[in-house]
Amino acid sequence: MITHTSPAWPTTLSTAVLAAALLIPAGSLQAQAPPAGTQRLALEQFLEIEGVSDPRMSPDGGQIVYARQWIDAMTDSRRSSLWIMNADGGQNRNLTTGGSPRWSPSGDRLAFLACGTPGGDPGALIDCEGPTRQQIYVRIMSGAGAGAITQITRLIEGASNIEWSPDGSLIAFNQFVPKEDRWTVSLPGKPRGATWTEEPRIVDRLDYRQDRQGLTRNGFRHIFTVPADGGSPRAVTHGDYNDGSPRWGPDGRTIYFDAFRREGDTYYAGSYMGRPSKIYAVDVASRRIRELNSGHVGVDRSPVISPNGRTIAYLASDSTDHMYVQRRLHIMNADGSNPRLISTDFDRSIRAMRWAADGSGVYFGADNHGERNLYFASTRGGVRKITDGKHNLNITDINPNGTAVGVLSTPHIPSDVVTLSLSNPTPERLTHVNDDVLADVTLGEVEDFWYESVDGWRAQGFIVKPPDFDPNRRYPMVLSIHGGPHSMYTYGFSFSFQNFAANDYVVLYTNPRGSTGYGEEFGNGINNAWPGKDYDDLMNGVDAVLERGYVDENNMFVMGCSGGGTLTAWVVTQTTRFAGASARCPITNWISFVGTTDGTSWYKTFHNYPWYGAEEHLSRSPLMFVQNVTTPTLVMVGEFDLRTPVPQSEEFYQALKIEGVETKMIYMQNEWHGTSRNPSNFLRTELYQLDWFEQYMTKEMKDRRMIS
Repeated sequence: MITHTSPAWPTTLSTAVLAAALLIPAGSLQAQAPPAGTQRLALEQFLEIEGVSDPRMSPDGGQIVYARQWIDAMTDSRRSSLWIMNADGGQNRNLTTGGSPRWSPSGDRLAFLACGTPGGDPGALIDCEGPTRQQIYVRIMSGAGAGAITQITRLIEGASNIEWSPDGSLIAFNQFVPKEDRWTVSLPGKPRGATWTEEPRIVDRLDYRQDRQGLTRNGFRHIFTVPADGGSPRAVTHGDYNDGSPRWGPDGRTIYFDAFRREGDTYYAGSYMGRPSKIYAVDVASRRIRELNSGHVGVDRSPVISPNGRTIAYLASDSTDHMYVQRRLHIMNADGSNPRLISTDFDRSIRAMRWAADGSGVYFGADNHGERNLYFASTRGGVRKITDGKHNLNITDINPNGTAVGVLSTPHIPSDVVTLSLSNPTPERLTHVNDDVLADVTLGEVEDFWYESVDGWRAQGFIVKPPDFDPNRRYPMVLSIHGGPHSMYTYGFSFSFQNFAANDYVVLYTNPRGSTGYGEEFGNGINNAWPGKDYDDLMNGVDAVLERGYVDENNMFVMGCSGGGTLTAWVVTQTTRFAGASARCPITNWISFVGTTDGTSWYKTFHNYPWYGAEEHLSRSPLMFVQNVTTPTLVMVGEFDLRTPVPQSEEFYQALKIEGVETKMIYMQNEWHGTSRNPSNFLRTELYQLDWFEQYMTKEMKDRRMIS
């Protein structure tokens, strides 16, 4: 998937990616203006912003453990610690280093992931990047030995997706299992003691490399269990397949998961994000694996087991050649029989499903018109909305007594832990992790609006205004385009947009066709046609803001990364209305892209492979229209990018240079896809873009800004 890679927190997109009944009135957020402070946001405050994630309630509902992320400016890295507090938010305190907290069923222990060494030596409980060295730890939470922490795995490959067995005796998890390459040759003539080049890497799979990894090693991800008090991990699944996250059945004997364990069956699952997938059950003792609902041709994934173990909720879609596919909520009997749809005509992406304690239905999160809220689907069919609000609400745990806990972000709150009662679903903030940083800061107001585009389609946009906004002034404006392209700008907090507003820019960001959160038809508005009429949606959004009279049309700029970088490159080939552009990690040549990206399913976003005829690929490639560009265009790319590979930026940059267009190219060091994984590179990205736009403002605007 092509995404706008920005810091995992705070973010305007969901890591990832991003959900319509009534239209939201224009300007309806203006009443929620931020409290006035004494200063504007300063870029260096990014280093002080913290994030929260994955709050989990103890089984008795008395305590909440959550992960708290922060930036270590000394090492230019992001760290994660576990914090614990009472259910009312009291006694909030640090617990230990790590993430992914999971309470044992009895609540007397807490499992979590943290960096450790296979030998368990003093390097344990330090932060590390990625999952490759993550070990499982268990902390005693009550009774004898309370506070003691034990590293219960000594893994070389690292653990992920941990889940307790119902009786608390085992912990299931995923682990990568390397596989030896069987094609070897014996080299003759090697002298004793000689040092020769290592053996080559041999590739025989279609997907053979991955952004942030490089060439992928030969091997597969399987499910293991380990005794909760330590011991030897035991493989539960096997074979040349990648198995999904484990989900215990309440009997403690069965684990459910999604995978695609079929030989030679490679039907297209739909969408560049999709992969064929089925749901399986494995008997933990015998390791016998059964495929459930095998008659369905399409995708079945994300199984969640009902409290009584009789029913499985899951997401499914039929096999299709559409670029964007909506997975619908289904249930089936635990043996795979009687599959049926329960989300009826609910046309939004579904995430984070949890059964009601009485088995009457499934709670889930969904995006809709820039919001993310909690919904409920009854097993009898039909969906109703539980929470309401212009926010990003991610519920991560629901107690049997009807209390839910999650993470909330709004245009002016980066993220905080919240709780709510399902019977009175108004989120209550339990943490205020960034109040100290933002206490004296006046943030820009955020306004949402709707506008008409081509073909009679309506699109939603958002405007961030500078602090002390004066509607009688004329401001420079920056249009920011999201990646994906199937993702969604939301009501969540964006440090970048607030930073541009603090520098006296009006920021416009919109959800053109292709965005999620507006239904499957809207998402498929760019099916085999990207870039296309989504460009018209963007330009109509610009026109709608210009009609308000406070944007100087001679000082408009455009920027975006990944899918947004692609559209930025397309925009400057189609119009001269922008004074400057920043295309970060773009796709500019579809022919060279589909053969080099780490996501080979991108071939499926065209009617034919390019070797059967290249016209379709060429007609959608910004590189083919570079002779039209007059806009000064900055090109930025991570030096290791394999998602939108580095040559995509290089081809566009060289073409711009040949055509005499003002341009520079920046290789961000120690970055894969995107330009902001490292905190210092986020700062650089902001500063380079601000400086580039400043260079190409009109003299009148520069003088006006100096005076003001």
